[in-house]
Amino acid sequence: MADRPQPHQIQVHPHHRYDGGAKGGGPSASTVLAVVTLVPLGGLLLGLAGLTLAVTLFGLVVSTPVFIIFSPVIVPAILTIGLAVLAFLTSGAFGLTAVSSLTWAYDYLREVTGFMPDQIDQAKRRMQDMAGSVGQKTKELGQEIQSRSREQGRRT
Repeated sequence: MADRPQPHQIQVHPHHRYDGGAKGGGPSASTVLAVVTLVPLGGLLLGLAGLTLAVTLFGLVVSTPVFIIFSPVIVPAILTIGLAVLAFLTSGAFGLTAVSSLTWAYDYLREVTGFMPDQIDQAKRRMQDMAGSVGQKTKELGQEIQSRSREQGRRT
């Protein structure tokens, strides 16, 4: 029971001190190489970030008066272009929705009725034949009416 700590006891562990490893003092070669490589690279990136910030602020200072002067033209133009783009996107979305809905309805009806594309072609041919025969009968009827009217004109 002596080696198990009691709830009111605190265990203290001694801290280990780093003494540089077995070689005796100083960081390893990989650590030195990492520092020598990364410190200039970090400084370069920090300098580029500062230069970018300075150029951005300068551009903002130069362009702000131009934006203020032309804002009565720029703001409505931006709104008009934005609304036009929104209208085109909405139109495309509605068209895509319509096409997908019609495709779904066609597939559903084809599945429910068992109607196949070759049957559709046959139905088209029958309709064309029927239209042709109706046209022929209409032509014949017109010729008959014309001949009767000529006969009536000769009798009078």
